[in-house]
Amino acid sequence: MNFEILRNMETFTQQMFNNIIGFQEREHPAWDESLSFAERIQSIPLHYLIFSNADRDPETHGPTIAHYYPLQYEMAKIAAFAKQVSDSPVVLDAHARNGFVGSLLAREGVKVIGMRSEQEKPNQIEKFFDADVYELRQGTIKEVDFPLDVVFSSWMPSGENITNEIVRLNPKLVVYVHTDHINEHDGQPQTGTKSSFGDELPANFKLIEEWAVTRSSDTLSDIWPDLSGNIEETRSVKIFVNEPFHDIFVDDKKLDVKGYDWEEDLLMVETARAAKENMKQRGFPIEF
Repeated sequence: MNFEILRNMETFTQQMFNNIIGFQEREHPAWDESLSFAERIQSIPLHYLIFSNADRDPETHGPTIAHYYPLQYEMAKIAAFAKQVSDSPVVLDAHARNGFVGSLLAREGVKVIGMRSEQEKPNQIEKFFDADVYELRQGTIKEVDFPLDVVFSSWMPSGENITNEIVRLNPKLVVYVHTDHINEHDGQPQTGTKSSFGDELPANFKLIEEWAVTRSSDTLSDIWPDLSGNIEETRSVKIFVNEPFHDIFVDDKKLDVKGYDWEEDLLMVETARAAKENMKQRGFPIEF
């Protein structure tokens, strides 16, 4: 790994803490619904895609922004698959919440309609979608009565299984983003059920792509001890296609991906952790 970016560690650290404090005090543009989505997502600290804001009441509200940090290559890849099953694909964001993740997908050039269930606790930032490319509706997948090409199931609520509704809608493409993590407080899956993510789909749906992203334990606090620790969590992405699209393929090298601002934080963190481990192995003293 190239450790050159660590030369800017001091400046980066100061700016990162400024962003974290600014977000905590609600000075960050993400809180301002009058701004454009592009303005609101600039410089979102990775910290707030791992943790919620300190003033969130977990009894009334879900995560401040989202349950996980999306990566642009993932959104670009999902969109690239969608564009192969339709010239103008319509994507159902089955668990829309505030529209944040679905809007990132929509900005890759697909039409996304999100369904927001009143049964879920709202995100602390309740409206966080790009109205130019994303439509947010009230209701659940059971109420969907419009034509669609793709079902995007991002972080299905614990205990739910929408397989029957997916079969009813008969989409050309199904995308699941989920985790196998079990909640410690109740012993239930954090997302869906054990059979919610393709196991019960009929044979005409074929799994053609899958990948996983692991959020390391103590992602930030391992480098900056003043920040909170976190548990390790792996989220999986699975893509199923219906007949007759079983042979579609996406070449990762052809994706136009620059990365989101929070991915700059992630790169610095991953580089610093790699450098720290390298120094340990070589017996050098560690200063961060």
